[in-house]
Amino acid sequence: MITAPIATPKAEDRELNRRLRLMAWLCIAAFLVLAGRLWQLQVLQGELYFRKSADNFVKDIEIPALRGQVRDHHGRVLADNRAAYNVYVTPRFLTPEALEALRGYLGLTEEQAAAIKTRAGETHGLARFRAQLAVEDVSREQMALVATNRQNLPGVQIEAVPRRVYPLGVSASHVLGYINEISAAELGTRRDQGYRSGDLIGRTGLERQWEGYLRGTPGYERVVVDAKGQRKSPEETRELLQTPRRQDPIPGSNIVLSLDADLQRLAERAFRRHPSGAAVVVDVQTGRLLAMVSKPGFDPNLLSGRLTFAEEARLNQDPYRPRLDKTLREHYYPGSTFKVVPAIAALEEGIITPEERVQCKGYHELGRRWFRCSKFHGRVNMYEALAQSCNVYFYKLGERVGMDRMAKYAREFGLGEPTGLGLNGEVPGFIPTQAWYREHAPGGFRLGYTLNATIGQGSTKVTVLQLAMLYAAIANSGKLHLPQLVERIDTAAGAPVQEFPPRLRRRVAVKPNHLEALQRALAGTTHEKGTAYDARIRDLEVSGKTGTAQVRKMGKVRSEGRDQFGMGDHAWFVGFAPTRRPEIAVVVLVEHGGLGGHVAAPVAMEIMRGYFEQVTTEKRVARRAGEEKRPAPDARPLTDLPTPQLKDLGPSPTRAGVGGGH
Repeated sequence: MITAPIATPKAEDRELNRRLRLMAWLCIAAFLVLAGRLWQLQVLQGELYFRKSADNFVKDIEIPALRGQVRDHHGRVLADNRAAYNVYVTPRFLTPEALEALRGYLGLTEEQAAAIKTRAGETHGLARFRAQLAVEDVSREQMALVATNRQNLPGVQIEAVPRRVYPLGVSASHVLGYINEISAAELGTRRDQGYRSGDLIGRTGLERQWEGYLRGTPGYERVVVDAKGQRKSPEETRELLQTPRRQDPIPGSNIVLSLDADLQRLAERAFRRHPSGAAVVVDVQTGRLLAMVSKPGFDPNLLSGRLTFAEEARLNQDPYRPRLDKTLREHYYPGSTFKVVPAIAALEEGIITPEERVQCKGYHELGRRWFRCSKFHGRVNMYEALAQSCNVYFYKLGERVGMDRMAKYAREFGLGEPTGLGLNGEVPGFIPTQAWYREHAPGGFRLGYTLNATIGQGSTKVTVLQLAMLYAAIANSGKLHLPQLVERIDTAAGAPVQEFPPRLRRRVAVKPNHLEALQRALAGTTHEKGTAYDARIRDLEVSGKTGTAQVRKMGKVRSEGRDQFGMGDHAWFVGFAPTRRPEIAVVVLVEHGGLGGHVAAPVAMEIMRGYFEQVTTEKRVARRAGEEKRPAPDARPLTDLPTPQLKDLGPSPTRAGVGGGH
């Protein structure tokens, strides 16, 4: 019998078995450690961690950035921020009982409480853990009530936030604009820019145009709240949060304007007798805007809050249209202020000389139609025709110049297209041509359209700012500037970020001697028995042009110059001063005011006298002393400004005739 040899384990098998046993012991040890830790957490400390996991939620609260200030040329604040108290609710924690208690503390109406409840109920997902703005800018007493009773108000928080404030109220409201809460539709396109529900955004004016600079960058604070939505103490927060819990916001930049707050107030005060109109004051050498008035204005403090239905209805139903910026957003018939355009066209094309005389019989015949003048002027040249606003002279001039050549020079001076300020949806106005009439007018183009255009009627439309820039270009011998409101941008600490020097749009293609002839002719309006002679300032040389723009045919009503709102002619005055070395150009439009020489000219003269007697005094003193520095923001009060005393001209006198007028 043969017996098989017994096999002995190899060295490799012995090593494998040893490793398997070692791994088994390691797994057993790890399991024992894990089981021990689970026993510790669930048995020994289970109650503690159950309470912490049930009672605490971590959330990020946005810290709004301080919006940048808007300051005038001298550093005086036009738009600022103040501390306000807003009430927020977190939908996940808000209870019906808390909402009812909040309604009592804040005196909310049923509609207001229902709106909060509806908005919270429509929130889903993680958004239920984010605080929503419920009531903004509550009083200090209401804030104290909410803070004192916060334990009974689960899901309710009150936060101190910056609120936009406009110290001058209605003054310069269309320039500054206002802000309010971003809409849901806007969030869809701006969320990638960092906007969230409840954020504020510029709606009109500079607040909208410079939103990107003014807004700043919000920060955040990571906090821990309990099951009622109330914050834990700072000590508990530090214990539970190991990561940094706060990032400070970056304030927005400050915008410094060319606007002068004193001059703005003076210009607005000059309109005190008139319910509706507009005015612009521009530095003729730089194109910088010193004042912009659109009357009536609105209170941006009111519009930056939450308007009631009654307030909204009052603004929308006001016949004077307080929300409309009449310097930029509306265009008007320029009336006789437009006569400088056919005058320039005739001089440039060699059609007439300033000395050539034309007979005015009080009317001009074209076929079977009579185009009337304000009176019989006799034989007049260009100087006299501009000073006395003779329509017949310009009717005959228009026949020789033609509509298309007038349109060419009107566009050369910036009419018919936006000025480039880019504010408040600026409209371009309209300068018609023969081709336009052939396409749009019944019966095509007729010569009568040219005659109407010559005196600023027909289809010719301009904005108040366009006329300001046109006359500024005449005053400075042909430099058409881009109008400028913003001089520079500063950081919140005052360091300059960017400066904006004056920009020349172009030099108009007009011979200097023709502009000089026009300057001399415009001086006659106020100083040579012209249409603004009664409103002149005896110690200040002013050149300019009056205008009375027909709004509608009204027979006897129009012949009396003015009537109820919406029934009278628009009154214009456009001019510059001083005549020999012009510094400023001023445009005044009084809506439905009547005769330009008797209504708009006194307003413009008051603005000019205020500028030279009050606003420029500090500049001249500083220049003589060699101190061309900006004064401190509070260097001068904005109240109790002295008012220039112009003689009261009384009601506008009766005028005869129909047309572009004075």
